[in-house]
Amino acid sequence: MLTQLTDTNAEVERILISLLRKLFTEEKLNRVLQFSSSIINLSKRAISRANPDLNEEEKKLLFVEYHYGVELVYRLRKYLDQRK
Repeated sequence: MLTQLTDTNAEVERILISLLRKLFTEEKLNRVLQFSSSIINLSKRAISRANPDLNEEEKKLLFVEYHYGVELVYRLRKYLDQRK
């Protein structure tokens, strides 16, 4: 088996992959969802720490820009402005 992780012993990686393969689909999905949620929360926290002067809406828009691009945030701003 070709190893994927550069910072993990190959035998440890083999054991980890073996354990992950034994999980039920629901368990795998739950782990992926938890991991995704953690990454989103870490990103939002980093944005807040780096931009304490922005209000919550601006922080959310910055999150969208970083993760989905300038074009989407431009269209989202336009939509939000029309709603006001």
